[in-house]
Amino acid sequence: MAEHTLIVLRHAKSDWSGHESDVHRPLADRGRKQAPEAGRWLAANVGRIDLAVVSPATRARSTWELAAAELDEMPELPETREDERVYAASSGELLDVVRGIDERHGTVVLVGHNPGVEDLVEQLTGVWVSMVTSALAVVELPGTWAGVAPGSGTLRASGRPPS
Repeated sequence: MAEHTLIVLRHAKSDWSGHESDVHRPLADRGRKQAPEAGRWLAANVGRIDLAVVSPATRARSTWELAAAELDEMPELPETREDERVYAASSGELLDVVRGIDERHGTVVLVGHNPGVEDLVEQLTGVWVSMVTSALAVVELPGTWAGVAPGSGTLRASGRPPS
C-alpha cells in the first residue's frame, strides 16, 4: 500500500496592531523569525516535498514563502498551490482538501489556521497536539489521498521548531 506524508503547518505569529481585515493580516516580527525556522526544520528532516497547499490569508502565504526560502538543499522546490478552502476551514473541510490531492504528490505541506489544523491532526491520528503559531505536525497516511480516513494516520513529529 502506498504511503503519503502530510505536514500540517500553522501560520507563524501574525500582527494584530493594524486595521487589516483578518485575511489580510500580516506576520508580526516574531512571525517573520518563526517561519524560516520551520523551513530549516523541514529542510533538515524531510527529504522531499512535492506540494504546498496554502491558505490565501496573507499570514499563511508569508509563512510559506519564508519557510520555502530555506528549502534550497532539497532536490527541487515544491509546487505551491493557494487554496481558498483552507482559509478558516474546519477539520472536515481540510480533510476534503487532503482527499483531493493528486496521487503523484507523495509529501504535501498544508499551511493553514487554528482550530482547523489542530483538529485535523487529531482527526487523522487520534492524538491531540498543540498547534501554536509556526508549529508543525508530520502525519504518515496509508493508501491513497482520496481514501484518507479519520484515525488512519500516524503522528511522526510535532511541535514548533526551536529558535
